[in-house]
Amino acid sequence: MPQSLSEPVVSTPARPAVRVNDFAFKLANVNGTGSASANGLLMQAIFRMGIPVSGKNLFPSNIQGLPTWYEIRVNKDGHTARALDYDLMVAMNGQTYGRDIYEVREGGYLLYDSTWPLDPALRRDDITTLGVPLAQMCNQHFREPRERILMKNIAYAGSLVALLNVDMDIVETLLDEKFAGKKALRESNRRALRLGLDYAKEHFEPLPFRLERMDANRDKILIDGNTATALGCVYAGCTVAAWYPITPSTSVMDAFKDFCEKYRRDPETGRNNYAIIQAEDELAAIGMVIGASWAGARAFTSTAGPGISLMNELLGLAYYTEIPAVVMDIQRVGPSTGMPTRTQQGDLFECAYASHGDTKHILLFPANPHECFEFAVKAFDLAERFQTPVFMMSDLDIGMNDWVVPRLTWDDSYRPDRGRVLSLEEIQQLSHFQRYNNEDENFVAARTLPGVDPKAAYFTRGSGHAKTGAYTEIPDEYQEVVDRLARKHKAAAQFVPAPVITPSPQSPAAIGLITLGGCDQAVREAAALLPEYGVFADVLRVRGFPFDPSVEAFIAEHEVSFVIEQNRDGQLRSLLILETGAPKEKLRPLLIYGGFPLSARHVIEGITSQLGENILAFHH
Repeated sequence: MPQSLSEPVVSTPARPAVRVNDFAFKLANVNGTGSASANGLLMQAIFRMGIPVSGKNLFPSNIQGLPTWYEIRVNKDGHTARALDYDLMVAMNGQTYGRDIYEVREGGYLLYDSTWPLDPALRRDDITTLGVPLAQMCNQHFREPRERILMKNIAYAGSLVALLNVDMDIVETLLDEKFAGKKALRESNRRALRLGLDYAKEHFEPLPFRLERMDANRDKILIDGNTATALGCVYAGCTVAAWYPITPSTSVMDAFKDFCEKYRRDPETGRNNYAIIQAEDELAAIGMVIGASWAGARAFTSTAGPGISLMNELLGLAYYTEIPAVVMDIQRVGPSTGMPTRTQQGDLFECAYASHGDTKHILLFPANPHECFEFAVKAFDLAERFQTPVFMMSDLDIGMNDWVVPRLTWDDSYRPDRGRVLSLEEIQQLSHFQRYNNEDENFVAARTLPGVDPKAAYFTRGSGHAKTGAYTEIPDEYQEVVDRLARKHKAAAQFVPAPVITPSPQSPAAIGLITLGGCDQAVREAAALLPEYGVFADVLRVRGFPFDPSVEAFIAEHEVSFVIEQNRDGQLRSLLILETGAPKEKLRPLLIYGGFPLSARHVIEGITSQLGENILAFHH
């Protein structure tokens, strides 16, 4: 029987001490029920309260029906890596009740829809259960079946507004912004929000963890990595994009299209100053990018690991013929189809050595959306300076989740680095033009653009060619070209973003932590907590490949370095061993690759378990 509205369901163990702006809660829903709006509303409201916050959307790859979770962590000290201990669980999916209730920490809280009774077998004596008859309230106040489902989520958001002390004025402002011009939707959302809020205020006391306004988000924004990547491409001067839709990269191109429609359209003629092409497959997409880049445009494609697998042949062509190309790789779980909506760092080998034969590519590793914006611009500059494919390797966690990052800024004095492109005047002064000859100090030969002057026209292909650009199968002539390509790639080390080194309080420490990309927040938080376990560790975050010399120096300075990454085979560790002189004995793998974002607890448990009884030996 449905629970009466006048009979709240609540059981209460001993109350813990009050905590302010330091807790985590998780919302368990059914995919396709519209919960993203309610969850995003809470996340944005906390951000506007000036509190450091992070949100992780853990969703399935189907359209609807399977479980989905949204995790929100609040931390006044700015630690925003994923939390694994939840003070509050909002359980809205009967299929996952058992798992969801189990994840609540001792002394925590469970909020559930008490329209139907909770199975006694699921109850825990060490947590507080808060029953709110959400479905019953929405059935009484809304007529349409779909509306009842959607408003149930907004109603639980209203209860959380009351229980967590979310600023109601901010929430109402967010609703006004979202539903501007849609009065009926705005009013229905307000009504549902008030239903949940009033019920919680009437029946429950505030929770022993709550929100209070801060000023920690001044000059910061809430943005996802894919949007930031697209904006970086616009600022870099990119005018051509080609892609084939694939999770989790499609929203890069969606955002790029929106930005181009706003900023790349001639205001007088209405003519588009850009071209975006949805190709028939990934192989065609990279071919279009290479063709546009050869013609002189800045062009890119966005994809994920399966797409890069299909692009390999033409990536080798661009590398060997020395044509710029930019690839935004938003990594997901593999191999094969893998888990399309889970995050991983499993494409390092695939991208570093993409294509058959001897190929080596430049890789950039952003750790957050702010760096996605910066590195997108850097990718185009590097691609043209070194006339080669460049991969910016984001991942699903960075790309599709909202992050709090410093406000994006832009230097209006920026000018694209087009590399060695001969002008008409320079071409006319040549006695003759040899495409792959006369390299500079970075082993880059000058290129020309089609149509500038017949004198600089050339023909080359993926077959063996000499430095003149002419076809050859003579071993010495072939080796001369590919050896220069290797030297050129090595020279790029001084131009990729330098590593970020975070010393421990008692640096230099005996232990080093080496990581990349989205692992950054969790690893730095773990390093801050490790002294409690008697361990001090310096942190190095790799931001580019080929590796800066400081990476090898960092390894040499430490007795042992844990290489922390999200793939099964330790691909970053293997690259470090292959591409530096570091002995593999000094590099220990610490691998978490199940598909969810990394937590500091994963790192701490991995390090302390490996050190075991030897932990005191590394106490500084």
